[in-house]
Amino acid sequence: MSQTPLVLASTSPFRRELLERLGLSFSAASPEVDEARRPDEPAQVLVLRLAEAKARAVASQYPNALIIGSDQVACLDDAILGKPGSRENAIAQLERASGRTVLFQTGLCLLDARNGQAQTLVEPFRVHFRQLSRAQIQGYVDRDQPYNCAGSFKSEGLGITLFERMEGDDPSALIGLPLIRLVPLLEAAGLCPLGC
Repeated sequence: MSQTPLVLASTSPFRRELLERLGLSFSAASPEVDEARRPDEPAQVLVLRLAEAKARAVASQYPNALIIGSDQVACLDDAILGKPGSRENAIAQLERASGRTVLFQTGLCLLDARNGQAQTLVEPFRVHFRQLSRAQIQGYVDRDQPYNCAGSFKSEGLGITLFERMEGDDPSALIGLPLIRLVPLLEAAGLCPLGC
């Protein structure tokens, strides 16, 4: 297995827990990146740009590493749903999503800091919400407190009760780091979770 260091350019505990599943040794670094959306920037372009920007933001600290950057947005119609930040905003987001479909776009970048080459992709995932009452939404929000989660839910927790069905190729993308898509990128760079 390659001795190239692996770095997760994120402070997200959810992404860290996901990456730990692969059994690879890695460190995490906080990328200092302006995550503001540019005027008229499509969601796919936004998450791809931010995933790569996050990886490149820590490259100077880890010049010999493979660096993983990721970013995610939730989209309802043409609107991007950010992290709610508060109980009231979480309830409002879930009321809008009730009975509807939310599309999650997760950008992924694997940057080889040794040569500056980046492998990037966007992984879509759709969540079809059940028709939910205000009392159900409030009960969920009070129990899971999903204030730092795009779309106002934690699918790995009680949030699963909000859904009618989920649709996508990589369920880990919904949590913020598409592992199924990441593994071949790592292997192409010489870092193989199951051995090369």
